[in-house]
Amino acid sequence: SEVAARVLAARRRQGRRFGERCSSPVNAAMRPEDLRQHCRLEDDARRLLDTAFERLKLSARAVTRILKVARTIADLEGAEHIRSSQVGEAIQYRSLDRRMECR
Repeated sequence: SEVAARVLAARRRQGRRFGERCSSPVNAAMRPEDLRQHCRLEDDARRLLDTAFERLKLSARAVTRILKVARTIADLEGAEHIRSSQVGEAIQYRSLDRRMECR
């Protein structure tokens, strides 16, 4: 029930963020301008993402997906800005997805 409450709160947060202009008010549907506006990173989170971009040779598309997942994690935690722990978690999920695709 705690997890369900967090998910419901995150969905409400996303609904308020995107309002009436979006038929699917979820972070996965964010456009580039939405990313700039709603995926504000704390300084250490920006450094982590930049480092991951260089070391993991991420594409712009991969960074976009990581930002969307990190925004969702932040929503689940009730955070306004994205912290490095949330970026790190999103990067881990991406790595896990890539390992599963290779099998």
